[in-house]
Amino acid sequence: QVQLVESGGGLVQAGGSLRLSCAASGRTFSRYAMGWFRQAPGKERVVVAAISRTGGSTYYADSVKGRFTISRDNAKNTVYLQMNSLKPENTAVYYCAAETRWGTVVARTTDYDYWGQGTQVTVSS
Repeated sequence: QVQLVESGGGLVQAGGSLRLSCAASGRTFSRYAMGWFRQAPGKERVVVAAISRTGGSTYYADSVKGRFTISRDNAKNTVYLQMNSLKPENTAVYYCAAETRWGTVVARTTDYDYWGQGTQVTVSS
């Protein structure tokens, strides 16, 4: 069982930055690939970024390339999402997720086994 707890969400003006964190329980965090997803009201949950278990491979949705950065600290059991140049359309609940079978970068929600409770990000115009 893996427990994931997100933090760092909030209200920010367009053009601003936020850094999301996701702390994972357990001693095998370094075996998991991790992902960040977002879900806006009335819309499906979609991938934002993903990172392999070592951090050597990453994936970004086209809409966030060059603005968002995913990283991880396996010693702290934590994955981060640095979000810069935020836009109102980035407003959503952001979730982190763990993929525990392969440890490689994956981008589909169905690939992930455990999910956090989500943190709200609101970008005002």
